[in-house]
Order: sequence, then structure tokens, then C-alpha cells
Amino acid sequence: MARDEWILREHSAQKLQDRKIIGINAETVTNIASSEFPNQNAGESHHWDIENFKKNFHVQFHKNDPFDSTFSLIGIDAPIANAFRRILISEISTVAIEYVYVVNNTSIIQDEVLAARLGLIPLKGDREGLKWMRWFKRPTEDSDGGVPTDYNTVVLGLDVECTWKDGAKEKARRGENDPKILYNNSSVYASQITFRPTGQQSQRFPAPDGIIQAVNPDILIAKLRPGQKISLSMHCIKGIGADHAKFSPVATATYRLLPHIDIIKPIVGASARKFSKCFPKGVINLEPVTAEEASREGSGYEGYEGEPKAVVLDPMKDTVSRECLRHDEFKSKVKLGRIRDHFIFSVESTGQWESDELFLESVRVLKVKCMKMKKGLEEMIRQ
Repeated sequence: MARDEWILREHSAQKLQDRKIIGINAETVTNIASSEFPNQNAGESHHWDIENFKKNFHVQFHKNDPFDSTFSLIGIDAPIANAFRRILISEISTVAIEYVYVVNNTSIIQDEVLAARLGLIPLKGDREGLKWMRWFKRPTEDSDGGVPTDYNTVVLGLDVECTWKDGAKEKARRGENDPKILYNNSSVYASQITFRPTGQQSQRFPAPDGIIQAVNPDILIAKLRPGQKISLSMHCIKGIGADHAKFSPVATATYRLLPHIDIIKPIVGASARKFSKCFPKGVINLEPVTAEEASREGSGYEGYEGEPKAVVLDPMKDTVSRECLRHDEFKSKVKLGRIRDHFIFSVESTGQWESDELFLESVRVLKVKCMKMKKGLEEMIRQ
């Protein structure tokens, strides 16, 4: 390869890399996408090619717990990343309490407030059983809605009454005021909600782990005192977050661009220590200047052998606070930015789905949407 051709290729590669960096300055943000076609430039071919997409697209998992995962999607545009985020929040189906039939409620919480609290309790159950459930047709102005059956409605119950414990009245007269010592069922928790299977539900939601129950059994529903009672029945149906937030499978689903920190001039000695304190712990590391660096002319480390120098250790931990740009000695030595096609996702599941499964389900939902759109376009062309 000729030297000029090699230099041209290297320059083009660096130019392409620079385009991916969104500049973070002290008071401005530069190099943001403003065209109708992000990352495309005049005189270049950016036609869609599945092989190029496969080569450039990567998924990296950083954390994968059942209810909390963090992963990176690398090599896609912001509209696609945002489509996944919106689908995660509002278009993946879950089961939640929709109808509450109150038989008796003598607690201090009004019926409608109690029903709202119950509806927001995240539920879980056998995943295959949840997929087996069908949609319940809600009543509208023109129709009465569907009929509850075992395949579209799950019934839960709550029957709790507060009573005195044996000998508690005498303890109360002596000054005892701890409700856990004096009363039975002084607090009503989500663990006291019972599953009432009908039809095939006993097989679809096998006991003990597969039954429909609260994700967190310690959620406080109400507080009772002797003579007060709650007796009610709850109907759970499938829904999506676009219908109501209680159906959203995630507590949070967010993404951010990967921070980019470029130290363009050496930062050594006391300045390096000060520089590292401008970032969260773990972003900047202090390493000793080697003898080779100190002896190399033009390196910027001449005479600093053994002194600490600032190097970027883990930019993912950075919050892009721009603190370092507040100090005049660092303004010409560092460039801050974000990589425009590296999206760090954080997904926190409410418990009905595992966090990594949620992303795969969002891919499936987006695929179905694309197939419907493609079918609609084909029908338009035929007409």
C-alpha cells in the first residue's frame, strides 16, 4: 500500500471517528445530528446493507440481575434506541389488578383509594401461564365488554380482620402500645393476597412458585385496629403501559450515550491529582510516568519520571459534569464528549419479566410493528 493511500485511509478513519463524538463544552454542545439522515454526509454511500449492520452492531452486557440489567447497544441510531425504550415502558403486556369488588371495608382507607393501591402492586406468576392468558375485552360505550373466564381473568382475594391478641388488653392498660404485640393483623401486607384459581389456571400457574402473587410480599396495603376488616375480590387482566402505568413491566428504562474523555495534553503531578478529583471515582486513574516516556523528546513527560500522570480508566462511570472545564489549567488539555452510536441502557424490571427478557421482548414487538408496516405498504402499492 502506498504511503499516501495509507495516510488518506487513516485520515478518513479518524474523520469518521470524530463524527461519532458529540462535543461537550463548558456551556455548549456541538456536533449534534441535525440532518434528516443521521451520520450521513454528502458524497458518501450510506445505503442500507444487512451485512454492514451485522458487522457494526454489538451488544455488551455490563450487569444482568433478574430485576436490574445494564447493557450497551453499539452501532445504531437514536431513533431505534428510543423505540426500544418506549416499547419497554408502554407496549409489553403484563398482568395487573383491574377490578376490585369490595365486600367489606371498615378500615380508614376509602374504597377507591384502597383499590388504587391494590392496582399498583406488581404481580408475578408462571411466565408460560402469563403468555397463555388472552386479552380481556373492556366495556365501552357501545358494548358491555367481555365475559371473565379462566383464560382472560385471574381472581385474587384479600380477607383480613384485626383482633386483640390473648392478654393484649391487660398489656395495653399497663402502657404497652406496640400494635404487633397487641393485635393480630394490625398491618395488611401484599403477602396476604391469595390466589383463587379457576378452570385451567391450577395447571397454568402451578403452586407454590408459579401462582399469581405479589412480587414483593412486604408491600404495606393498610393498617387495621380491632373491629376493622377488609374483605374483597380482585380481577387481574392483561394490559400494556400505554393503557395505565400499573401495566408497565419496568420501574425505569433509560439510556445514555457513552461519555468520551480525550486527554490531548499530558496532565502530571499535582495537576493530575486535581484532575482526577473532577470526575467520579474510577473514571481517571493515576499512573507513574515511565522512564521511556520521560526520556522521549516531545512526549510532554520530560523530567517527570515517577510522577503520577492522569489516564482515562473507565469513561462509563463518568456523569459528564464538566467540572474539569471550570479550571483554566485543564481547558486546553482535555476534550469531553459522548459517542453518538453507543447507548448504555438501564432496565429495572418490576418483577413479572426478568430484565434481560424484557429487551428481547421489545425486539419482538418492534419486529411485529415492522412486519405490519411492510404489509400495509405492500397493500398500498397493490392498490
